[in-house]
Amino acid sequence: MRGLLRLSHNRKVLLAYIDEIGEPGAFISRSHDRFNTSPAFGYAGFIVEAESARPFGQRFTYEKRTLFASELADVANPGQWERKGASMFRPSTADTHPQHLRVFAGLVRQLRAMRGMLFYYADEKPLGTPKQTGLDPVARETAAMQETLNRLCTYAERRQRNLLVMIDQINEKTRAERLPNMYGHILGRSADRPEMKRIVEPPMHVDSVLSANIQFADWVAAAVTRAIDYQLNRDSPYSWVPGVWSHALSGAFTFESKVHLWHRSVEDIHNSAVFERSRPLYPAAAGQRLGDAIASDALRRIHAAAVRAEKDRKGR
Repeated sequence: MRGLLRLSHNRKVLLAYIDEIGEPGAFISRSHDRFNTSPAFGYAGFIVEAESARPFGQRFTYEKRTLFASELADVANPGQWERKGASMFRPSTADTHPQHLRVFAGLVRQLRAMRGMLFYYADEKPLGTPKQTGLDPVARETAAMQETLNRLCTYAERRQRNLLVMIDQINEKTRAERLPNMYGHILGRSADRPEMKRIVEPPMHVDSVLSANIQFADWVAAAVTRAIDYQLNRDSPYSWVPGVWSHALSGAFTFESKVHLWHRSVEDIHNSAVFERSRPLYPAAAGQRLGDAIASDALRRIHAAAVRAEKDRKGR
């Protein structure tokens, strides 16, 4: 409440709406029977100036109702109807529902026109069962949230704005457990990092049914989750992601957005690069592959001659 009162007296405030990327459980591979959900965990969403939050929410609501008009025709309360990002962006969406992708890209362009930015932070998970990796889901959630807040505050400092953070509502027990940790992190870090003073309150939990902007944050988190899946999984079913979004989302993410890789020999993935076709973990081969080279007439003859020579040598 204190933060909301300050907000009413200070319009130079940024509002960040975030939701979870993936889930905090263990991961082995997409084909594993049990640990197959997401190779990374973190948070994603968007940041917008306070005076643009309501207009953007209205635009989102209009686009959502237009896109799903047939489904809303028989809904008693269409204002509280939502379509989760997990349902919006499936492996087959590019073929079956390309309009979902176009509407999302259009909303990103609208957000950018309002001086808003997309944001994400995620930690790649070590591969293995909970026992093999010593998994502590609460510690994983806490670490990701702390780094998310650090980076959002850094962005707010660069913009010389104060910051309020909203996240999708969770149960009261979990909220009560998380709140002291978030308070302690913000206050403890403020002594050495003045940008942490930009955040007015720890993240406030908002029911997505009642908040269009939280719903859009869920769409952003789902889109980023698919992009991370493409980057980290060789056999990802989301190979369509860079083709439909790499141009539309280029430059749309804050400088602080990042996928922190787990003990890799390549650099972390930053800002819009997560939506690019190139994959640092699975680089495309440069030049011709050996099989392609042998297929050429000249090299095929050289190869055949070498085989004959080797046979002759062995036959002596």
